[in-house]
Amino acid sequence: MAAGTLNAEDAFLAELYPGSLLDATVDALDAFESELRTLHGLSDHEVFEAVERVVLARNVINDQHDGAAYETGEREELGDYIDQALTECGVDVPALTARHGMGRYEITDKWRDW
Repeated sequence: MAAGTLNAEDAFLAELYPGSLLDATVDALDAFESELRTLHGLSDHEVFEAVERVVLARNVINDQHDGAAYETGEREELGDYIDQALTECGVDVPALTARHGMGRYEITDKWRDW
């Protein structure tokens, strides 16, 4: 906007997705990926602990942004991201969640506030 190349009405994304939100989300997801790479044997317990940590980190991010950090689309994408990251590390997500009496897309529900 300052350079005159963007109108104020077109700058709404900067308000919806401030740098602090994007940076904190990337940091949380990077930490999750790093943790997954260090897991030994991918026990259910270890996997759920990693999922819990990333979900709780995102809860904090959401709280820091007045509870409005993640809209429905972003929540679904972030859930898909967790599923994909686990799958890429060799976790059979449907089997994992079934062993614990939940559906595949309920893996974050126990801790998620966003």
